Amino acid sequence: MRVRRHVVRKPSGTDHAVADVALTRSRDEMAAAGRALRAGVPRQSHAGWRAPHGRRDPITVLLEATHGLVPALVPIRFGRMLQSPFTFYRGAAVVMAADLARTPATGVRVQACGDCHLVNFGGFATPERRLIFDINDFDETLPAPWEWDVKRLAASFAVAARDKRFAKRDVREAATMAVRTYRTWMAEFAAMPVLEAWYAALDLRHLVERTGDRELLPLRRKRLRRALREPSAEVDYPKLIAEDRRPRIRDNPPLIYHAARGEGVAHRKTMLDVLERYRDSLPEERRILFDRYQFVDAAVKVVGIGSVGTVCGIVLLLAGGDDPLVLQVKEARASVLEPWAGASLHENHGQRVVVGQRIVQAASDAFLGWTMGEGGRHFYVRQLRDAKVKPMLEVFDAEALIEYARACGHALARAHARSGRAAVIAGYMGKSSAFDDAVAAFALDYADQTERERASRVAAVRAGRIEAVVPP
Repeated sequence: MRVRRHVVRKPSGTDHAVADVALTRSRDEMAAAGRALRAGVPRQSHAGWRAPHGRRDPITVLLEATHGLVPALVPIRFGRMLQSPFTFYRGAAVVMAADLARTPATGVRVQACGDCHLVNFGGFATPERRLIFDINDFDETLPAPWEWDVKRLAASFAVAARDKRFAKRDVREAATMAVRTYRTWMAEFAAMPVLEAWYAALDLRHLVERTGDRELLPLRRKRLRRALREPSAEVDYPKLIAEDRRPRIRDNPPLIYHAARGEGVAHRKTMLDVLERYRDSLPEERRILFDRYQFVDAAVKVVGIGSVGTVCGIVLLLAGGDDPLVLQVKEARASVLEPWAGASLHENHGQRVVVGQRIVQAASDAFLGWTMGEGGRHFYVRQLRDAKVKPMLEVFDAEALIEYARACGHALARAHARSGRAAVIAGYMGKSSAFDDAVAAFALDYADQTERERASRVAAVRAGRIEAVVPP
């Protein structure tokens, strides 16, 4: 049998084997190789964070990242970022990518989320109509060091817990829990048969029933029932669609709107062109399903925080006159990880997103696909929502946030295990809390930096260096 090595693409374009462990070796051999990595990268070396000498000004990095975005939306992007330290953290993935590249790493790579923070997890329906919990944002996905996702996730819990003014011990515990659960579940996945680990999924019902907050349990059960009983297009239809003479997407400026005159005609043409080309990326049986719908309307949509400014639209299609399908068409740009982890092997960044999502997620949207629009922009397409269940951060107390950290750590371990190196990663982390404690220390230090930098960005807005608009 020919032994395959795990090869990664470096920015220089040269290939080399990382951690030099054949995927066909036994679990024990791979675990031993992981433990051996501690000699070069001790687990305690991940602890702490201090901005290195010569670190680029984050304002400059953020401004450079807006090149090629829709100019009118950039102030909204900054306005959303500056609402709190946590929203700043969410929008500053490009800054953190450069910081993570300076932290210790074993050289073992996985298909990384690339923007792994706690809001980019949630519940959604599989094509078989099961509700699962998983990562749900892949704009930045790329093969990259597994440690980067873990550190960004842990730091997101530290920043969010401080935002909610939780006690210091709860802030640390939330960050630590995400890492601890990742470590313990990675060991579980490493011990599983390959196919069992590949097909593993986190059942959202089970997560809800295990909740420690009994007061929130009835509300969570109600949300699950509603998500499964009412497909999201039907739930959102009255809010999204205005029906005067014919169905039309309802304007809700500045977040959803029909662009005026020439710009509106151009946007509609872009959406039509994207949909026509996108069809070719679907498997043949999905094209048959897609062809049952007819285009009705398209509108501009302003999405997320870090994605604000990209070309994005929602498209209304109908089957039989009153059977809606609402798709989101979203521009895909180069991953923020690429300068540090190497260029994508996919020429189309929409394809990069779709392939990465299919590798990482236990189940993906039936309408997930990609294409290229006029002007060379890359796009991916998915359903606007499919029975999505978002975390209720606004009502979380410390216990609920720590519980949620456990779910996210579990989901991230499952996602990384699908890349095939669970035994190596588990062997490196081991059975003690050494890695957990080190990454938690990093998370707390990075939360300190995030709070300082958000304050300096507010000062930059007041000084007129950055224009920011907070939407109503």
